[in-house]
Amino acid sequence: MKVYENRGHDAHLGRGRRSFNRQWLAAVLAGVAISGALVPQVVPAAVALVVVDVVSVADGYRFSKLRGETVYNSTSEKIGTLDDLIVGKDRVLFAIIQVGGFLGIGSRLVAVPYTSLQINDDGTRIVLPGATKEQLKSLPEFHYR
Repeated sequence: MKVYENRGHDAHLGRGRRSFNRQWLAAVLAGVAISGALVPQVVPAAVALVVVDVVSVADGYRFSKLRGETVYNSTSEKIGTLDDLIVGKDRVLFAIIQVGGFLGIGSRLVAVPYTSLQINDDGTRIVLPGATKEQLKSLPEFHYR
């Protein structure tokens, strides 16, 4: 009895599978290319650098030196200490002043616009003109987040 091999049929299936695999791979690669074209490309925005006068910046006040300094009013009465500076989301600067208490016990924090402070040239004297301890204590209490 003679057994016939059907090589033609098997060979045809092999070519069909290879053809299908190539078509599938081409479709996947085309999909990747199309999806890459549809994804918005993020282009980094240019940052505008400004040249500053570093000498005048160096003449400014370092917060590390101002922190803990006594805040006085116009009549040289001690009304608090500078606790912190906060930059608002609108980029407005606020001074956080600790008022009342003794060694931080029983004191409260209040926020005032930084521009309302007067600081002498060497940063050793901070004045909040026209303010009293009582007025500062009546301001809403500031709480850190």
